Amino acid sequence: MVTIHETELKEKILLGITKAGELNRPILVSEVNKVEPTEPLAFFNNGNEAFFGERFYWKNPEGSLNIAGVGIAAQLSSEQAEGRFSKIDRKWKQLIQDSIVSTPHHAPGIGPLMFGGFSFDPLKEKTALWSKYPEALFHVPRFMLTMVDGDVYVTTNVLCTKHDDVSLFYKVVAERDSLLKEDEHLAVGKTAPLKGMTEIKPAEWKKSVTEAIRQLNMEGLLKKVVLARELRLFFDKKVETGTLLQNLESEQKTSFIFSFESGGDSFIGASPERLVQKHGKSVQSACLAGSFPRGKTDTEDRQLSSQLLNDEKNLAEHQYVVDMIRNALEGACEQVKIPDKPSLMKIRDIQHLFTPVEGVALDTTSLLDLVERLHPTPALGGLPKQLAVETIRELEELDRGFYAAPIGWMDYAGNGEFAVAIRSGLIQGQEASLFAGCGVVANSDVESEYVETRLKFRPMLSALGGTIE
Repeated sequence: MVTIHETELKEKILLGITKAGELNRPILVSEVNKVEPTEPLAFFNNGNEAFFGERFYWKNPEGSLNIAGVGIAAQLSSEQAEGRFSKIDRKWKQLIQDSIVSTPHHAPGIGPLMFGGFSFDPLKEKTALWSKYPEALFHVPRFMLTMVDGDVYVTTNVLCTKHDDVSLFYKVVAERDSLLKEDEHLAVGKTAPLKGMTEIKPAEWKKSVTEAIRQLNMEGLLKKVVLARELRLFFDKKVETGTLLQNLESEQKTSFIFSFESGGDSFIGASPERLVQKHGKSVQSACLAGSFPRGKTDTEDRQLSSQLLNDEKNLAEHQYVVDMIRNALEGACEQVKIPDKPSLMKIRDIQHLFTPVEGVALDTTSLLDLVERLHPTPALGGLPKQLAVETIRELEELDRGFYAAPIGWMDYAGNGEFAVAIRSGLIQGQEASLFAGCGVVANSDVESEYVETRLKFRPMLSALGGTIE
């Protein structure tokens, strides 16, 4: 069992209560303690009973950073279509400005941190599917366990008001101690039995792709549009998020693993695509577009890799992404470095053309500035950006919600990382919706694009105990 010998939190909470009275607004108090090794997934699972619907989970592809958040100290949200990125940025800075932070440690992903994301298109008509997620939603966790390069830290965040007293300290410590149990909840068993699945309106989706191809061949401004669809799954019992995360970690080792709960629903996925990372002035992004399946043998896999690296359609699709990301970052960075040719990113069921991007941010550039500039990339929206999003709004019947949109975290120093929320699904009790899309260009073939979406359902479907050909 992890034990924290409390020294400063009580004093800081009392100071926060006093400050809240003086300023007449809530004050965030944050304390960081380094602890003995504890699995973040076990910490996440330990919060299932007391904090279900108030948890998040994050693991980067390198495995160097793993974060589990439990409980909600503060929530930042926006339902407005315009200015949602700057609104969240402004709210976060206001919260941090008066905060009381106690930590002798300096590592990414510790201390006050917000985790969450944005919807793909705030102007798209919203359906009941995504009713628990506004256009922008971020949680500051009450308790957070962070593993950084093997070191483990526990952050305790408390939002103090002028009406609180010392009992708040005792309540918080009792809650935290109950979470820091031994890793008894790490082994979470098998997934719920899959009872059935339904492709949502596949014929209508194919008609939308046909119409998109027609528009793309009209020699107008539209160069590419990404159209997505939904696969609905039904289970014999409630899907346990911890089990699903464990399966994704095992099967998708080179992806971002994430989960974000809201109101009892859980948005969860294994995305291979980084949108942007910022640490100080250093910026990293990635171009990921153009894909082939993996081969069944090493020889077949090498042949498919060679074909992908020389396939005109996929290379053109990839170049659209490279050009857009370069243009987006050049307005926010002192310099941007991008290799001339793509390499391959190979994950279990699929391989992609991949080009890494590095930059040096301007002093005035925030992480959410970069997120706004980059979303959506042509890999998830199309080209040109605005026209592609308008075309998706017109042709696509799916309410994407947080699918294909930015998801990630930002800390109190303005550092953080966002992935593109693909290879993902929305878990709702005994049901789940999985999402997959494909890039449609002028010479696309409808059936080939349909097959590609089936391939992209596989990572999440496999982790949930299903298969699709």
